[in-house]
Amino acid sequence: MDLQKAFELNKETWNTKTGIHYESKFYDKQAFAKAKNSLNSYEINTLGEVTDKSLLHLQCHFGQDSLSWANKGAQVTAVDISDKAIELGKKLSTELEIPVDFVCCNVLETSQHVKEQFDIVFTSYGSIGWLPDLKPWAQMIAQRLQPGGVFYMVEFHPILWMFDYSKEKPILKYHYSKNEAIYDEYPGTYADPNSKMISKEYGWNHSLSEVIQSLLEAGLTLELFAEHDGSPYDVFPDMEQKEDGLYYLKDQLFPTLFELKARKGS
Repeated sequence: MDLQKAFELNKETWNTKTGIHYESKFYDKQAFAKAKNSLNSYEINTLGEVTDKSLLHLQCHFGQDSLSWANKGAQVTAVDISDKAIELGKKLSTELEIPVDFVCCNVLETSQHVKEQFDIVFTSYGSIGWLPDLKPWAQMIAQRLQPGGVFYMVEFHPILWMFDYSKEKPILKYHYSKNEAIYDEYPGTYADPNSKMISKEYGWNHSLSEVIQSLLEAGLTLELFAEHDGSPYDVFPDMEQKEDGLYYLKDQLFPTLFELKARKGS
């Protein structure tokens, strides 16, 4: 297929989503302006102290997490394919007086736009499904890490992407690791299901083995891999919030998240 066409369509969709998301309860701009933190326990607990560390945030959207890491003391560069999202990120950086270097580019082309190497490369929650091939993604991550640097990701479990959620009851429809693009068109967006926008997007399913093997082949060493039932986001049908503040699938039979940390050799 024409990957450039797919990327352009996805960019248009995310440009439209940006304004809707910024005004949504999901992203709660007023609460963020006060707390200056949108990070969750998984990434905070694993990465720990980031003061004075350089951090590259991949697929940052309009940068709430990027600004959160910077507010915790990291020196942050953040990239995203949506020019509208990057414009908003820059605006928020100025308004909140939190310095972040925002760069607009396709994440697979990051090394063409960002030449520095970083202590930490970070990505999270709904990022890799927009990529057709994880090998160049992993190679880029290795390029952008300085020796001894750490890559960390927390992401929705690939089992979740096997379902078609357009039906009244989700049905198992897609292969666990699908090489072909999946085209989807649906009303609204995860942050505002009642929005009048029509989301049109191409995505790709990636297995856990593909994620891990891509990073290993890029020369990184796996230090942590974990799967979790609890999600910080209520974005799938029939989720229930429990005492720990996380959301769990009703009658849960599989995890909702995985996280991993990998290191570049020194």
